[in-house]
Amino acid sequence: MALDPETFDALIDTVRRFVAERLRPLEAQVENDDAIPDALIAEMKELGLFGLSIDEEYGGLGLTMAEEVRVAIEMGRTTPAFRSSFGTNVGIGSQGLVMAGTPEQKAQWLPGIASGEIVTSFALTEPDVGSDSGSVKTRAVRDGDVYRLSGTKRYITNADKAQLFTVMARTGEEKGGRGVSAFLVPKDLPGVSIGEPEKKMGQKGAKVADVIFDDVAVPAANRLGAEGEGFKIAMKVLDRGRLHISAVCVGVAERLIADCVAYAGERHQFGQPIASHQLIQGMIADSKTEALAARALVIETAARKDAGEDVVLESAAAKYYASEMVGRVADRAVQIYGGAGYIADYGIERLYRDVRLFRIYEGTSQIQQVIIARETMKRGG
Repeated sequence: MALDPETFDALIDTVRRFVAERLRPLEAQVENDDAIPDALIAEMKELGLFGLSIDEEYGGLGLTMAEEVRVAIEMGRTTPAFRSSFGTNVGIGSQGLVMAGTPEQKAQWLPGIASGEIVTSFALTEPDVGSDSGSVKTRAVRDGDVYRLSGTKRYITNADKAQLFTVMARTGEEKGGRGVSAFLVPKDLPGVSIGEPEKKMGQKGAKVADVIFDDVAVPAANRLGAEGEGFKIAMKVLDRGRLHISAVCVGVAERLIADCVAYAGERHQFGQPIASHQLIQGMIADSKTEALAARALVIETAARKDAGEDVVLESAAAKYYASEMVGRVADRAVQIYGGAGYIADYGIERLYRDVRLFRIYEGTSQIQQVIIARETMKRGG
């Protein structure tokens, strides 16, 4: 159920001020420290950001998809690492439980996830398995009232601080997705270990690491859905996650455009602001047009999802277009800033590095193209 307009407008205003007054001033510090201050995490919890997509009965805000993408756009106006701190709780880390969990599972875990007391993570990717997610090799073998879980997951967001993982593991002999099941795996179970966080190109402060499962006894009661339904659950989770990431891309693009407009008005060359030069105006016009198109696609798709429509194609198209779009906008921003765009002091080069990941996670651009083409042909055009 959607919030009443006045309450939602107040939420957007609060998030906007939080981004401008608390997050943006600390972007350089987070980049240098590769960590988000605990005080900011506490403020995010207080604002309810960890429970945006979780129903009110479990302590969340219960936002619709249309409302969630509006919040994600606002959060996109700062370094993406801030959003990542609660992003898995809102998206891929919790949505399998929201969509397929039993009432008992939801009651056990969702209140803590919504409050931020429990940080969740989504463990699908493996050392040899990325885009071909139906080929997971991690295995879960039934042994009485438990499943024996063994395998390694790679590049897992928030693995270093997660208390609960949604893990995709093979339970059957069928090839492809039909043999994959989903499990809720607490970090404190014996046999669960976390690797060292990876050194990354961008998004400093948001950690990814390996998660190793060594004969972990996972209670059968922690399985999400029936055996063999894990891949289907994962795809539904990713459909929603792609829309959320698309909205973040829109927010980053809008931030970059605003920064470029301000800089172009202040920077003088040939006796006048560079904003007066048509080639600069052309880059700004291209960026603005593409950002508007991405925003419209995201908002329309979110509304259609809330209406119960099948938006597999549209979510993939939004992710594909918005993530590629923000890459182009960031590249133009570096060009508009010139030498300053390449220097760390201005933050443009940081965002240039940060947005590169959007074209890879939640399904690469090439995977989105496959989905878009497949769904288009299925629909007959």
